Amino acid sequence: MKINKVDLPVIAVRESQYPTDNKPEFLLVGRSNVGKSSFINTLINRKNFARTSAHPGKTQTLNFYQINNIFYLVDVPGYGYARVQKKLKKKFGLIIENYLEVRQNLKMVFMLVDFRHKPTEDDVLMYNFLIHYNIPVTIVATKVDKVSKNNHEKNKKQIIKTLKLENEENLILFSTITKIGKQETFDKIDSYLT
Repeated sequence: MKINKVDLPVIAVRESQYPTDNKPEFLLVGRSNVGKSSFINTLINRKNFARTSAHPGKTQTLNFYQINNIFYLVDVPGYGYARVQKKLKKKFGLIIENYLEVRQNLKMVFMLVDFRHKPTEDDVLMYNFLIHYNIPVTIVATKVDKVSKNNHEKNKKQIIKTLKLENEENLILFSTITKIGKQETFDKIDSYLT
């Protein structure tokens, strides 16, 4: 997929602010600091379009990135960051939950996990929540370049086992450095656009 145009036309905190143009949407979820902004920037070939923050838990809105006027990548607040106050955490949870429950044009969720570590309890909760709502989900294991090739199989199995992944095709190994997984991600998006 060639990226010709990227915009951020909508930043929302409630349903009334969501885009109304009915384009397909692909949601990105993951823990704070898992690399969602870097993932977006790699996909769209821009360095700092999606802002990476020095302070995890900074994204507090749903950011709708419009790609080629065809679809949206929707970035939501990261979960599981300890320093974010309980009240804010609850608010983030409600924003995401509301989006998942009402959004008709949501095609699939990319759930990002850190390839270096076993998925956290929060990751497992999020994955089970998505499965419960019958939402198609693809796991994207980020920071693959930071793990030695010898440990790839072991770390991959750990993710599959922890999340009880039924289909290995729903796991993409991804690196913003080597660009591994970028084409696979676009292939997934394409399969929902055609």
